[in-house]
Amino acid sequence: MYYTIEHLTRYRYSAPIRENIMEVRMQPRTEGPQHCSDFKLTITPQAQPLLFQDYLGNLVHHFNIPGQHVQLTVKAQAKVEIQPSPELPESLPQPGWAELARLAEQADFWDMRQPSRFAQATPLLTELAGEFNLNRRIDPLRLLRRLNAAMYETFAYTPDSTEVDSGIDQALATRQGVCQDFSHIMIALARQMGIPCRYVSGYLYHLKEEGDRSAEDASHAWVEAYLPELGWVGFDPTNNLIAAERHIRVAMGRDYADVPPSRGIFKGEAKAELTVGVRVGLADAPPAPDDLLPADSGWETPPVEEEFTWRQQQQQ
Repeated sequence: MYYTIEHLTRYRYSAPIRENIMEVRMQPRTEGPQHCSDFKLTITPQAQPLLFQDYLGNLVHHFNIPGQHVQLTVKAQAKVEIQPSPELPESLPQPGWAELARLAEQADFWDMRQPSRFAQATPLLTELAGEFNLNRRIDPLRLLRRLNAAMYETFAYTPDSTEVDSGIDQALATRQGVCQDFSHIMIALARQMGIPCRYVSGYLYHLKEEGDRSAEDASHAWVEAYLPELGWVGFDPTNNLIAAERHIRVAMGRDYADVPPSRGIFKGEAKAELTVGVRVGLADAPPAPDDLLPADSGWETPPVEEEFTWRQQQQQ
């Protein structure tokens, strides 16, 4: 499949700010069945981004705008090809847990086995693990399939029910959230079972006939677990899917803190309004009108009391 992706981010400030330093993770990765053939980043006011790879191999664009401005717009455009992946078996051959334990001891998986900022044990998580009856009586792949489905059935997808920096207890207490929350909960549960698991930031090409419940006009998040003989396998608990050709991978990390689409710092005292628009289409489809963002859409943050403030986008 061939896809085109547009990701438009706009910050508006109630008063001129003096400087803006930002990094974005919006360029899709090229690895395995996925190939990013073209990527363009347009920044207004104009800036020259510096491209580097972080320690997880994610592509990061860093830029600085030193002059006064009241608006910042970042537009990312990409073309991506994803080849079909082999069909995933229903289960692993025994002894799956013994082989997984041997592989998980390797240093490369240490970060993805430990608790992290947004994926760590809490009393509510322990209650959920008991409710789901998680145990090793079935092989790791079948367990993850059941966990993926249980997350989908137990939690309601409710936009704006949590914040970008909400811990998992908020979604656990209310049984609702967005893809960011569902991914963190599933990662924490999988790691408790000894399964290396990581957070994936990217995009989903939506199909109405599939009944996808995640937001179509936002970035997406899911998880990948490492399994013997299969390597990293993607699970989308928001939509009860195995990640495949419709899932476009941008960045991966221990949790969301490693991979926000945009994160920055500005100098000045102002209110900030953030608006985000995402569009994923087939490459051979006719172009859509250039209206990703309505003129006055978005949400406001509280007034800035300090000289610097961080901004980042929640993944829906």
